[in-house]
Amino acid sequence: QVQLTESGGGLVQAGGSLRLSCVASGRTFSSYAMGWFRQAPGKEREIVTVIAWNRGNTYYADSVKGRFTISRDNAKNTVYLQMNTLKPEDTAVYYCAARPLSIATTARAFNFWGQGTQVTVSS
Repeated sequence: QVQLTESGGGLVQAGGSLRLSCVASGRTFSSYAMGWFRQAPGKEREIVTVIAWNRGNTYYADSVKGRFTISRDNAKNTVYLQMNTLKPEDTAVYYCAARPLSIATTARAFNFWGQGTQVTVSS
């Protein structure tokens, strides 16, 4: 089992950048696919990006493709989300999530979740 803690959210102007971090609790991290999801008030949680345990397979939502980059450092039990050219519509609570082994693109497929970190992009 894995416990996740996100950090790095904040308030930025449109066009700015942020890097989110998610730290997992133990060595099991290396065997988990990791994802970032986001949820705005009154809206459903949606996929942002996912990375496989071996770092060789990724998925990006069309809305963030070319602007966001997911990466992971298994030695540090950490996954990152680099967010560039942020837009007001990126404003949401961002959640780190994990599931054993294989990649998935729906929230219901992920077993473990962090508490979320707020990202607010002003226009």
